[in-house]
Amino acid sequence: MTDENERAVQAAIDGELRLLDPEVRASPALVRELLDPEFTEIGASGRWWDAESILTVTSTGTVSPESPVKVSKMSGVVLARGIVHLTYFADNQGRRTWRSSLWRLTETGWRVYFHQGTLAGHFEQ
Repeated sequence: MTDENERAVQAAIDGELRLLDPEVRASPALVRELLDPEFTEIGASGRWWDAESILTVTSTGTVSPESPVKVSKMSGVVLARGIVHLTYFADNQGRRTWRSSLWRLTETGWRVYFHQGTLAGHFEQ
């Protein structure tokens, strides 16, 4: 991987981890900085979200500061210049999901464009 690609993947990872941070999630302004204006998500529940609807959910304390989301197996790949695909496993107080995010470089920095979660059930991680 080139240095440029490594920096791109690291920027996306840093952004993803910020989005999982309870303090960031509690602030619609901070979350908005990380969401692409065209953001969409297909949640683990099967529900479709856009930027405005996800801001409502994240600000309601879905991630407890006392029990942050545990992340493992996070990796990323550059799909094209300015586009990074991340995958990882997340455990949010026993709710286990495989996660996938597409990040794109905009004029204001790296922002998540698409996110999807799939329940992992009792499968091994």
